Amino acid sequence: MAPTATAAIDPSQDLSLCHKLRKPVVEKLRRERINSSIEKLKSLLCTEFLQQQSDSKLEKADILEMTVTVLTRLQQQHFLSQSLMKSPQQRHCTELHKQSSFCKDKSPVNGAPWRPW
Repeated sequence: MAPTATAAIDPSQDLSLCHKLRKPVVEKLRRERINSSIEKLKSLLCTEFLQQQSDSKLEKADILEMTVTVLTRLQQQHFLSQSLMKSPQQRHCTELHKQSSFCKDKSPVNGAPWRPW
């Protein structure tokens, strides 16, 4: 009797086939999330992009680099404004608090990004 399509399939082969079929779909979703986030960054940092040459197309790496630059500048401004408003003793206590809170509560569950797999 000839083998049929309904013959028993090895479970490990079935699982491997499932992963092979699922991987492109998961990768497509991942790329869509990345592209969507980069477009959101681009729209949030509109003024920075207007300063760039309007005729050149910005690459994703350019958008990410500009985002890092802007966030670094904002963080420095925030830190400077906070340090000017506090006494030296308060600044020291704030730094100690930041260090202690940075070391604890690093559970991957709390801030874990969504993953489709």
